[in-house]
Amino acid sequence: MPMLFLPADTSKMMQSKKKRLDFLTKNYMKGSQQKLEQLWNNQYSQRQKLTEQYSQQVSSARQQWETEAQRAEDQEEQLNNLMRQQQKIFQQLKVAHKQKLKTVKELYKQYIKNIEEMDRSHETFLQGAQQELKKDMASLQKKILTDMVSIDQFGRRDRE
Repeated sequence: MPMLFLPADTSKMMQSKKKRLDFLTKNYMKGSQQKLEQLWNNQYSQRQKLTEQYSQQVSSARQQWETEAQRAEDQEEQLNNLMRQQQKIFQQLKVAHKQKLKTVKELYKQYIKNIEEMDRSHETFLQGAQQELKKDMASLQKKILTDMVSIDQFGRRDRE
């Protein structure tokens, strides 16, 4: 193909169109780059905001969890203390109950022993009283017989 020479107007026109095309391309690229940067900045800002919100929510949830865990630990410790106190009280009550039961048994044994001693004492006293009563009765009977004999003898003397 033979090369065509274009008139100077055409060359100027092509140069002008080329400059215009370069200008439009640069403006388009500049505008596209600005739009991309703005889009990237918006996305970055949104991601950062979302990350901050997520971090705050996670931090809040973690803090809540730690607070609840601490509260549960404190309650567990209180419950353990109460259980230890209750076990101690039950143990003390058991010891006191055993001691009272032992005391009651000892009192019962002492009561039985005293009753038996009192029965023996009463028996001895009754036997002694019976012996004394027998002696007194024998003595009284002897006196009565002696008196009767002396009355009988006195009455015979008077008749004689």
